[in-house]
Amino acid sequence: MPDPVLPKGNKKLLNAWAFYDWSNSVYALVIASTIFPIYFGALFRMAGIDSVHVFGTDIARAPLISYVSSAAFVFIALITPLLSGIADYLGNKKVFMRFFCYLGGLSCIGLFWFSLENIYFGLLCYFLALVGYWVSFAINNSYLPDIAYPAQQDRISARGFSMGYIGSVILLLINLAMVLKPEFFGITGTEDYPPNVQAMRYSFVMVGLWWILFSQYTFYYLPKGNPRGGERKNLIFNGFRELQSVWRQLGENLLLKRYLAAFFVFSMAVQTIMLIAAYFGEEEIAWGSDTERTSGLIVSILVIQLVAIAGATLTARASRIFGNITVLIVLNLLWVTICIYAYTVVTPLEFYIAAGAVGLVMGGIQALARSTYSKFLPQTQDTASFFSFYDVAEKIGIIIGSFLYGFVAQLTGSMRNATVFLVVFFIGGIILLVRVPKKNPRSESPGE
Repeated sequence: MPDPVLPKGNKKLLNAWAFYDWSNSVYALVIASTIFPIYFGALFRMAGIDSVHVFGTDIARAPLISYVSSAAFVFIALITPLLSGIADYLGNKKVFMRFFCYLGGLSCIGLFWFSLENIYFGLLCYFLALVGYWVSFAINNSYLPDIAYPAQQDRISARGFSMGYIGSVILLLINLAMVLKPEFFGITGTEDYPPNVQAMRYSFVMVGLWWILFSQYTFYYLPKGNPRGGERKNLIFNGFRELQSVWRQLGENLLLKRYLAAFFVFSMAVQTIMLIAAYFGEEEIAWGSDTERTSGLIVSILVIQLVAIAGATLTARASRIFGNITVLIVLNLLWVTICIYAYTVVTPLEFYIAAGAVGLVMGGIQALARSTYSKFLPQTQDTASFFSFYDVAEKIGIIIGSFLYGFVAQLTGSMRNATVFLVVFFIGGIILLVRVPKKNPRSESPGE
């Protein structure tokens, strides 16, 4: 039975697109932010070591996972434009999205066998899960102008992020219950893994299954893509030609070019904060005990996720009243305030307040940045190629932002100083947003 073909703007189609956030956001929360970092540290603590011999040298645990993550983001930044160009040319980007969804989901399941003795296989699964998440997410983003009219895009983009926050929190709460009370779920330990660590391994399997199974609803309703004409030879070179065409259009489109530059700068800081928030809380906050530190970090992550739901919704409503660019400028100003406040944070209560503020603007700026870019696109069928530039800008920003943050922290000996340093990027984002031509991003055409 063929998949149904629904018209642009159809409510069922929009919900199916947004539902992919529900499917894949469990990776971002459970694997990237909470359970896997705890599991990774537990492996080293159980072995009584701080580093492991890998890639021909001894590497400490924190730099090791950082290096693998950076390598994955470099790979993503290189491969996404190529894949997007080919997907647009073939007119079947859903095939590529499904492939990377399954790659990510199966790699999460593979983390069940992550161990220091099996380090190369484990790091490969971590690498491929990260690649699967970001590439499939980029392709899903590229569907936004295909399935929603400009007047719908802010709302449906915010709905996607909200659904992602809700779904990921649900699974995280289940996984945390498994870790804290493994006996309640009938989880017993092994010679190598105590019950709570064994529960973490099961959570990786649950993430992979959740991601793959729930994505079927999205794949059922999403269209294949917009077919392109021309020769079907040398698809790799055709993909590059598509990207060259997009690059020329970006050069001719002042509105889109200036917005993409602004997004690159402020996203650099936003994504860096997402990566280092838990590490900042662990190192800079005066927790009473190790138990309080663990539970406190978990609570702060949940606060960020839950408040982000309200942030995404409120931002979408504000954009309808004040316009997208104006709201993005305000959000960047709020980020400046948060970074300055973070410099003074010492107690757990102050950290929870900071986490709530981060969640409020995090959900808003991510959802609005995505929908604003979608509205500024010219009339084109090359949506996957255009969104690949958006995705590459984000990934290069992650690489540069995280490197500079670590460099400043190492140079000054304080993560607080590095956090204040991020203010530079938000101020730069504000300046560049002010330079975006005053067009109405809520209209059918950016020129209206």
